[in-house]
Amino acid sequence: MEVACLVAPAEDWVARTAEQVRAEGERRHPGVPPTCASGISPSGPVHLGNLRELMVPHLVADEVRRNGAPCRHILSWDDYDRLRRVPAGLPAEFAEHIGRPLTSVPDPCGLHPNWAEHFKDPLRESLARLGVRVTEISQTQMYTSGAYAEQIVLAMRRRAGIGSVLARYRTKRAAQPESEDDEGPQTAVYYPFRPYCAVCGRDDTTVTGFDDETTEISYTCACGAHQGPTPIAQVAGKLAWKVDWPMRWAYERVTFEPAGVDHSSPGSSFTVGGELVALFGGEMPLHFGYSFVGTSGSAKMSGSAGGAPTPADALEIFEPPLVRWLYARRRPEQSITLAFDAEVGRVYDEWDALSRRVAAGKADAAAEAVFARAAGTSDGLLPVTPRPLPFRTLASVADITAGDEGQILRILRDLTADDPVTSLDEVRPRLDCAQAWVAGYLAPADRTQVRDSPDVETLAARPDSERDALKLLTEGMLADWSLEGLTTLLYGIPKLQLGLPITAPPTPELKARQRAWFILLYQLLIGKDTGPRLPTLLLALGQDRVRSLLSPN
Repeated sequence: MEVACLVAPAEDWVARTAEQVRAEGERRHPGVPPTCASGISPSGPVHLGNLRELMVPHLVADEVRRNGAPCRHILSWDDYDRLRRVPAGLPAEFAEHIGRPLTSVPDPCGLHPNWAEHFKDPLRESLARLGVRVTEISQTQMYTSGAYAEQIVLAMRRRAGIGSVLARYRTKRAAQPESEDDEGPQTAVYYPFRPYCAVCGRDDTTVTGFDDETTEISYTCACGAHQGPTPIAQVAGKLAWKVDWPMRWAYERVTFEPAGVDHSSPGSSFTVGGELVALFGGEMPLHFGYSFVGTSGSAKMSGSAGGAPTPADALEIFEPPLVRWLYARRRPEQSITLAFDAEVGRVYDEWDALSRRVAAGKADAAAEAVFARAAGTSDGLLPVTPRPLPFRTLASVADITAGDEGQILRILRDLTADDPVTSLDEVRPRLDCAQAWVAGYLAPADRTQVRDSPDVETLAARPDSERDALKLLTEGMLADWSLEGLTTLLYGIPKLQLGLPITAPPTPELKARQRAWFILLYQLLIGKDTGPRLPTLLLALGQDRVRSLLSPN
């Protein structure tokens, strides 16, 4: 069967997909805004891989709105899924809840009404900061309210046809099912509905009969309970995942819903759904697969495995526009790696360079479009740092000062002497991101520990040429105690010692001398061969302390 599968266009995939979605929505349901859909199971922390499930349709829906047309973006919470396992760290007795709906499982922390809400709230907060506007739909509410009553009866009456479609695509069952909700036990007769037991509340049930005329269902449960003929509308439960998904496409009139590449492989949910959606009176959504998201070289994220960084984790160290940019700049079929290590500084540098090109009118059309989608939405621009100083500089200052705000402000004033920073509010939230990165991700071995007293033995053992270099520094820094002045002086001292002007261009010999000179300074100041940028380090320490650590007497 041919399905409506998009291939993300090579040019501006967001603009092109948005136009296809708008046109297809008008064809299918004239006068009704198209619907872009995302689905998340709150079975565990919603990680950065899950965020792509939201960002891809968000970018498309928001592009439709930017062009003046309405568009709905729904977030369907699969909170009526079963709890599949007890996560690490919880007591063994928590296993009694396995098989119950996530909304019927208590929050182990006792802070939220149930398990599902425990994991929904952090994502809601992150989406608000990212400017992602969604209409939330709780599948618990939809199933328990009877919203799908007709669809459930229809699926049960057409069980033979559904079973034959699933059997045609069924392959050897994988160790890990594709979804939080598998197809249920294989019995002589396939039933696409899995009841939650009225006695124990679990889905360890087996349907034993269904009357097409009366719509009465019977089932047994592993707990020993037995439910005799009961109208299915009065029985808690849900459709199997590969039936549930196309049912919802039809119910919500979904125009576009991308999914991870694992959902788009042969025999996957999308393939099966494409054959079943017509049963419920709907059409296959436009879709394409998106690739995985990793962090600093990690493999595919798995929320059930635990430990995967979440959007909230990313927003601790990246300003919201940068997080949006990291997702918007990659085509869907390209994987994304978010750095939490020293590469964070490079990411900020790239963003700042793009910002300058856009402001100067020097960015090409593609880069400018990506920047606009990162910087804001159809609802307006996202908040930004008023004075975006380099992230590496802020991280160095936060590291050197151990977070002392008075010292941070003093150093930043020196760093911006021509137009001094007068309040730390001018450099927030970027400063807060830098402080969070230093506190949470900078390895202890890489932290800066300034010497308490001069290394007298090392100073005494240095040759005259190095003593002269130290003297040139301690005297020369008095003339221009600024970031630019110190930078020129630090790089210039090896030039002066070679009899060259301080503005002489670098040569291989000169670069080697500069490296040796910098290592000497790092050793005398912090006892290591490397550290924060030396001009920043000197400004942080102040003239008196620098002089005390570098003077032999």
